[in-house]
Amino acid sequence: MNAVLEKLEAYSSTTPSNWRKEAEQRQADKEWVRYSQMIAIKMLNRMEELGLTQTKLAERMGCSQQYVSKVLRGKENLSLETLCKIENALNLQIVREPEPAV
Repeated sequence: MNAVLEKLEAYSSTTPSNWRKEAEQRQADKEWVRYSQMIAIKMLNRMEELGLTQTKLAERMGCSQQYVSKVLRGKENLSLETLCKIENALNLQIVREPEPAV
């Protein structure tokens, strides 16, 4: 029994775990992450309609392909500026109301 305990102690960390804090943060972020994922799905559908790659979308948005990839994973907390760039690049309404026809 002592040998088992000694082995467990040898592998135990001397710093306290942050798992509870990280789990609570994920729970607190749940609402905006869900919204971010819905935006990502809209973007992917529109990109498919337009035949756009992540690289082409990044060019239209004036950002890197890596950033577009992060956004499309649905885990990025998007700024209003980024949302506007997405809307303009994809001709897609996310936040803004459609403008009335004249």
